[in-house]
Amino acid sequence: MSTDGGTDEGTDEEAAREAELVARAVAGDRAALEEVVRLLQDPLYRLALRMVWRPADAEDATQEILIRVVTRLATWRAEARLLTWAYRIGVNHVLNLRRKTPQEARQLSLEDFREGLADGLADQDYPGPDAGLLATEVRLSCSQAVLQCLERGERVAFVLGEVFELSSAEAAWILEVTPAAYRKRLERARQRIRAFMGSTCGIVNSEAFCRCSRRVEKAVAVGRVDPRRPALATHPVSPAGRGVAEAADQMHRLHDAAAVLRAHPDYALPRARTDAVLVLLRSGRFPLLD
Repeated sequence: MSTDGGTDEGTDEEAAREAELVARAVAGDRAALEEVVRLLQDPLYRLALRMVWRPADAEDATQEILIRVVTRLATWRAEARLLTWAYRIGVNHVLNLRRKTPQEARQLSLEDFREGLADGLADQDYPGPDAGLLATEVRLSCSQAVLQCLERGERVAFVLGEVFELSSAEAAWILEVTPAAYRKRLERARQRIRAFMGSTCGIVNSEAFCRCSRRVEKAVAVGRVDPRRPALATHPVSPAGRGVAEAADQMHRLHDAAAVLRAHPDYALPRARTDAVLVLLRSGRFPLLD
């Protein structure tokens, strides 16, 4: 399975490189193992971030997922691409997390969230310093919050299909369901998101009431946005990954509900977390490295 859009020959060559890399890692090559971690860390972090909302929680989840991936690396049989296989492990982890996001704890529905957005919406765009940066932070934070209003099964189906743009076959394999069952789950999520975004989001529908620039003051007042440290608008991105501006350009070109939720930069797992994982791997505590 592949999501890179390359030729069959290129896909075969990459699959062969993955197999060789994993074989070296399983055989005890620490450099190969570290390369596996660096290959998977950012995509797994972006998965966790979409599922658990807060960067700090996503960092914790990603660290745990990477350890699970490493300790099970010898079981990979190339039945799927290495990242697809790692996504299956990551999805199982985030679906079973005991910790709830604030929206999950409050059992916040999309309808409730829509009412909350209407409360405190300013009459004019935010005029303060860093207005553009803070409006971007509101947009990114809001799209995260929208996803949290979906039940976890629907959320991960939407993330895999609409945000990561995986095929039905790939997503179904990750979720261990039939492609038909996956498509039904995805369509339910799509319908709910489209209805919400179409009636609420001014980016998707010019007649909808909500505008990011008019939510800034309220978001700052209630602590959803920290004007001193915007968590998402200034978050580091992967090397050669999309930044905020490029992701926003793609969003405005596509101009639909999925595009708004997809339009996050290609966030990178903070280096400190990667270093922590590598320290654990070098500690000799894991059977793979014995």
